[in-house]
Amino acid sequence: MPVSALQRTDDRRALSDFVRDRRSRTSPDEVGLPAGSRRRTPGLRREEVAQLAGVGVTWYTWFEQGRAIQVSADFLERVCRALRLTATERQHLYALAQHRPPPHAAPGPLAVSPILQALLDSLPNPAYIKTTRWDIVAWNAASTALLGDYASIPPAERNSLWLMFTEPRWRRMIPDWEGAARRVLAKFRLDHGRAGGDPAFAQLVEALQAASPEFRRWWPGQDVSERSEGIKRIRHDTLGLLEFAHATFVVEGSPDLRMVTYTPVPT
Repeated sequence: MPVSALQRTDDRRALSDFVRDRRSRTSPDEVGLPAGSRRRTPGLRREEVAQLAGVGVTWYTWFEQGRAIQVSADFLERVCRALRLTATERQHLYALAQHRPPPHAAPGPLAVSPILQALLDSLPNPAYIKTTRWDIVAWNAASTALLGDYASIPPAERNSLWLMFTEPRWRRMIPDWEGAARRVLAKFRLDHGRAGGDPAFAQLVEALQAASPEFRRWWPGQDVSERSEGIKRIRHDTLGLLEFAHATFVVEGSPDLRMVTYTPVPT
């Protein structure tokens, strides 16, 4: 829904309060600046944040004051780095400044917490965790028994889309591979569009275009899908044809992580 004028005013006020608070909590020592003896308030000065971010002092001042100015994603990223914002704080800054999430994930590898891994291990049915780029970052024993051991796959190739289009065993494992691959591609295209030009997505697409003639032929299409659940049929080497109801859940606090679960369909 459109953002009302009142909501924009409230968000600018909240933005101003948030940025000032983060600036006051960032000490000169943290960013390699001399503390000095004439500081009247804790934290950084506005001109110091502007210098660290590589932006104009006037523009940063207007931004911190919550004025009705338009700022780019590059400006926000510079401010995030200057103020040493966490991933959660970065998301909050974008929500207040642009009313949308960051254009792509913050740099750095995504990690699964021990508690989340313990949850995976406690599940009797296959489950794994992937990123928005579809990299597999955690899995349980049941997933290994059904789909194979992800630990034996080089990390650079431990990606659902890459395995779907380049790994012969996965092609044999999926009945109606072409239909399934097209559906997967439509879902990935939506994540690709949401990534806002993330170079990691571009690198994956470029590699798949070089490795898979089907991907190269289908990628220019425009089909998109947000369906996060359905029925998946898998041809297991020893158990034969199996059916699972699959569902995908966003991990709270880590929106770039998604848990995929497979529940056997009664036969």
